[in-house]
Amino acid sequence: MTLVVVALGGNALLRRGEPPTLEVQESNAFAACAALARVGASHDLVVTHGNGPQVGLLALREALVGEGDRAPLDLLGAETEGMIGYLLERGMRSAMPDRAVAALLTQVLIDPDDPAFGSPTKPIGPLVSGDEARRIARERGWSMAEERDGWRRVVASPVPQGILELEAVRLLVDHGVVAICAGGGGVPVVVRSDGRVCGVEAVVDKDATAALLARQLQADALVLLTDVDGVYRDFGEPDEQLVTDVTPETLAGLDLPAGSMGPKVRACLDFVSATGGRAAIGSLDAAPDVVAGTAGTQFRRS
Repeated sequence: MTLVVVALGGNALLRRGEPPTLEVQESNAFAACAALARVGASHDLVVTHGNGPQVGLLALREALVGEGDRAPLDLLGAETEGMIGYLLERGMRSAMPDRAVAALLTQVLIDPDDPAFGSPTKPIGPLVSGDEARRIARERGWSMAEERDGWRRVVASPVPQGILELEAVRLLVDHGVVAICAGGGGVPVVVRSDGRVCGVEAVVDKDATAALLARQLQADALVLLTDVDGVYRDFGEPDEQLVTDVTPETLAGLDLPAGSMGPKVRACLDFVSATGGRAAIGSLDAAPDVVAGTAGTQFRRS
């Protein structure tokens, strides 16, 4: 069977406007797994996922409580990777009872001198009002950025350099196990000169990590599933148009925000350029068709 690496957006579990309850996230996880099971029926499958809404919400809750030591972003990332991985593993086992499934906590190497630390762009957490954003920035020293419907915290998103658990993931895939890994882009770490692994205050972009994982696993396809049908030209405007076929030359004139669709497009282009494989961005609801190449935005070499 062909190997497909699928990246679920963080909004697949906690969509905009939904209350951040466990019941809501569990329901969304099981719905996502039902769609993924249709892909896994005819493909080997590695699943990654976002955690932007969840990790930001945990950080905001800690800030509001204001008591005791506040956990750094790498620990919050590990916490959300474990929680979401658990929900997805339960969902995949329910949807594919005859298939082995394993969720793996994953650490990702980053460069401590990455320029991203001087220019945070990764949005995490819930939307807040302008007044609330200014108060949070003043009291916590957080960077806040305006979006369409409000303000969100933005954090450093360094480029992933390597995946510490790569061989463990490869072993799972070789034995036909559906591997759930690299959640939230993986827990960002550095390895010191003395060999000690240390966490880093950042959130790695899950699409960049998914592309790296797909390249290193020599996957046949990389598929990024989200809450929109694909990449749109003039998104949000009355004459918006879905772009169904993308090469580097067709990107001219597309508005690709750094914190949302931009990283997804770059991840797909990086994968197809490096491997010649297929890549796509599309709706979770249409997952089998996006994988088959008949829906969403499909990426190819020039």
